[in-house]
Amino acid sequence: MRVAKLLAGLCSWLLLAGTCFSANPTAASKVTYTKDVAPILFKHCAGCHRPGEVGPFSLLTYADAAKRADFLVDITRSRRMPPWKPVPGYGDFVNVRRLSDAEVSTLAAWTAGGALEGDLKDLPPTPSFPGNGWQMGEPDMVLKMAEPFNLPASGRDAFRCFVIPLDLATDKVVSGVEFHPGNRRVVHHALFYLDNTGKARKLDEASPGYGYASFGGVGFAPTGGIGGWAPGAGIRKFPEGMGNLIRKGSDLVLQVHYHPDGKPEVDQSELGVYFVKGPVRHIVASLALGNRDISIAPGDADYRLTSTYTLPADIRAVGISPHMHWLGRDMRVEAVLPGGRTEHLIWIKDWDFNWQGQYVYRQMIDLPKGTQLKLTASFDNSAANAANPSDPPAKVKFGEQTTDEMCFCWVQFVAERREDYVDVIKGGWRVIFTPRWLTLPETSKSK
Repeated sequence: MRVAKLLAGLCSWLLLAGTCFSANPTAASKVTYTKDVAPILFKHCAGCHRPGEVGPFSLLTYADAAKRADFLVDITRSRRMPPWKPVPGYGDFVNVRRLSDAEVSTLAAWTAGGALEGDLKDLPPTPSFPGNGWQMGEPDMVLKMAEPFNLPASGRDAFRCFVIPLDLATDKVVSGVEFHPGNRRVVHHALFYLDNTGKARKLDEASPGYGYASFGGVGFAPTGGIGGWAPGAGIRKFPEGMGNLIRKGSDLVLQVHYHPDGKPEVDQSELGVYFVKGPVRHIVASLALGNRDISIAPGDADYRLTSTYTLPADIRAVGISPHMHWLGRDMRVEAVLPGGRTEHLIWIKDWDFNWQGQYVYRQMIDLPKGTQLKLTASFDNSAANAANPSDPPAKVKFGEQTTDEMCFCWVQFVAERREDYVDVIKGGWRVIFTPRWLTLPETSKSK
């Protein structure tokens, strides 16, 4: 009798379970492209996977998606796509490109059910994009290289600085920038420096050809900066009322790192600049964590570096930008507050040089004086690292070449006083921009 009751109970459970499974909207037989899959692809993928963009194929139609259904499951389950490297729970960022577990499951169920198209009346409108290619809308200023730069087919990586006059009659505060590399095959990364001393113009005039060569730095002490770009970096915009300062009379010094690809190439990159429209509440500056003492032996699969810095003043973290090269595997940045509590700023657990980002926090993070910032990173210089640029592995040290390594993380921050800005970024190699650029306009005083 007891066995019969158990069997009856089991049958009832299976019947109920079967009813629930059949009613599950993500069951394989129920999932369609028009109703379930298109909204996911339009939201997370179409920005890059459309004609004329960096994605190698389009995902705007059913036909585009259906023929790659198995591939979509593979790359989303493995989290290779969409490209979002920060580990959840280690920093709360805006514009997160990570699919939810439910969205990943929906793609898998759709493929398992035969990748059905569904009813066309369920299809959402195809997303529209700015016709001019600017994801943040028409920039307030477009700064383009005055002429193309010709890169030879072979040789060492080239670092070239291009001086672009801004012709600003008043100080401006930049809320965001959007960089368009003219030739993605050879543009390794770009940095956006400022100069209001005229020194960059003199270096340009003294150098043959367009721009001037400058390995490492830019050949002078910059008087500011408005960010940078590396492969995989999305657009970045600061919260309302804050941004990077451009002093009147400044030139943009666009430093581009080129990596020859075996044939002659041409590049003419451009930068879109967006200004703060309303009152300026804060000027954003950067401090660097990092370690230049890099010497990785060939075959070392777990080379580790650390860097710490104790804050001499109260700040609020606005964003964060980790940076390594091809051997990088893992980077974690934490803030240990004076009371002992740890604030997790970011963790890139599976570093990929092709997908670097400049991440902006959803809410600024208060970091009081005495907070210890701690960076830990690991590198893999073994033959098992598919990204290793040397075969067989070779000894790697700090440097600017693609085959060299770096270990940096920039923390974008705001402070309440000019003195606090200077105290935080000054000292030794930690100076990114010389403190004299912190002569802020009256409208930029913190409130």
